Amino acid sequence: MKRINYIALASLVLLGASCKKDYLDRTSGSAITKEVFFNTPEDLATYTNGLYKQMRAEYTDLYSDNIALSNNDQNAEVRTLLAGTLSPATVKGWDKDVWAPLRDVNYMLDNAGKVAGDPAVINHYIGIARLLRANFYYKMVKKYGDVPWYSHALGTTSEELYKAKDPRTAVVDSVMKDLEFAVANVLPARTDNSYLTKWSALTLLSRISLHEGTFRKYHTELNLQSTAQTFLERAVSASQEIMSNGGFSIAGSSVTDYRALFASNNLSTNKEIIFLQKNSRDLGVANNTHTVLDWQWALSASLANEFLMKDGTPFTSKTNYDKKNFTEIFQDRDPRLAETVMPPGFSNNAAGTPYITRPDFGGLLQIKFYPRDPALRGGWELNYTDLPIMRYAEVLLINAEAKAELGTLTQVDIDATINKIRNRVGMPALNLATANATPDSYLAKQYPTVSGTNKGVLLEIRRERRVELACEGFRFDDLYRWKAGALLAQAPSGIYIPALGGVDVTGDGVADIAILKKGDDSPIANLPTAVKEKIAKFYINEGTFYLSNETSGKIMFLDDKAPQRPRSFDEAKYYYFPIPIEQIVLNPKLEQPTGWK
Repeated sequence: MKRINYIALASLVLLGASCKKDYLDRTSGSAITKEVFFNTPEDLATYTNGLYKQMRAEYTDLYSDNIALSNNDQNAEVRTLLAGTLSPATVKGWDKDVWAPLRDVNYMLDNAGKVAGDPAVINHYIGIARLLRANFYYKMVKKYGDVPWYSHALGTTSEELYKAKDPRTAVVDSVMKDLEFAVANVLPARTDNSYLTKWSALTLLSRISLHEGTFRKYHTELNLQSTAQTFLERAVSASQEIMSNGGFSIAGSSVTDYRALFASNNLSTNKEIIFLQKNSRDLGVANNTHTVLDWQWALSASLANEFLMKDGTPFTSKTNYDKKNFTEIFQDRDPRLAETVMPPGFSNNAAGTPYITRPDFGGLLQIKFYPRDPALRGGWELNYTDLPIMRYAEVLLINAEAKAELGTLTQVDIDATINKIRNRVGMPALNLATANATPDSYLAKQYPTVSGTNKGVLLEIRRERRVELACEGFRFDDLYRWKAGALLAQAPSGIYIPALGGVDVTGDGVADIAILKKGDDSPIANLPTAVKEKIAKFYINEGTFYLSNETSGKIMFLDDKAPQRPRSFDEAKYYYFPIPIEQIVLNPKLEQPTGWK
């Protein structure tokens, strides 16, 4: 069945607004109404095609400690949270635009019962709608904790609009029921992997089960530790079903195969892709992945540090690892580092001219998701690479982590999960006994709540997850479920600059950029004239950055430096976001999340 463009089945304003006449009550013209539309399975197919936009792909880790600098406004809310200036009076969200996707789903579910046809086909589309409702609601739970559960589409005068929030436990139970229905009813095979299937439902079920299980385990303030095991066990069984029966596999046997997952215009036959966002000129669907290189954000030294050496030893165990210059940090490393962060000598043009990194962004530019083929870089919202939304590597990581948290992980499990991922890029296998005998001290400092006999391997699984899934939108949620939000309070840094003056960032031994004080070019006075004519100059304490030791050290960002907006993380309140005060005024039964009351 061919995918059609989104049909604007207009959403009613869910909260605090009114309209002259319900759009969905109209029957003339091109309006789609419940009276004339919800009759056949084909109607459900058309409607659910319109809902697919609710599950778009991610190609950034905005909000998290994987990002050093962002010019993207989407990052502003988290940044103000860490600066202590976010409040119910300034926060956005909880408005009609936030709730509109839920109403679109519920409207279909309310009317699907009048459709006549094959019950299996009808339940397939109902399952897709319930999967999307579960995805919507779990996003709300992650942001607010308790939220009101609405199982039907509401009109603007419905009394339910002004109900109190339902407890997290009740909402999550409803989310799980929706997911279990989807798993039981969404069909396992479709014409291509841009459609949701049983395997997509199992992936989302395993993803949410892992999140909820670990959130309850580590957030002891909820007093829900005793229920964590149930969710972790479901994460194991759901991921195991995909591993045993889904027919998926880690794609390829080289780092170029890893790259292809994020820079290809055809992932339709890729055995690793469970669900993707298909982008093509023919469909009129595109992305902006070319902007990852230096236009919107850059990656952090914290992320780069966690990639292992090629021999499997930690980079952070090397003497003066934090003083390695830009060209040195890529030497003998996990090959995925140079597929995530732009390495020295990278070129994006036919002439082979090296792309010069930008120290004003920190120097660690994202290359993952960057289309290598110029034909796929068509300009703003005109890139046509396919984007993975769910892939098999995530399923393997979920399986390994859930088993490690449960205490059931074996070396056989690691070989079937983590080591399959590492093997693709030629990295040494992870050994359970060795990892637990000598937990990595660098990681242990980052995650002080990890303990027990599986401490070492849990830390390594977290490393592998951060490395393998970097820039795919998981890191912020991971920090929150592990109760590791304090890592967001650490001011991010970029590359190390040994001294003011010229710096080689392409690996040819010739200075390409100069880090200087404004008005003082003396550090590059002795460079050859030809070099000075081409060198790009950047000035500390001007624009965006400074150096941690004034004239040397890590690139740091002025936005984080006192008296600007130094970061902090309030453990009592920052794991949730406040509800805008105007929504509390509209509905006095709403209460602010924990810490914001």
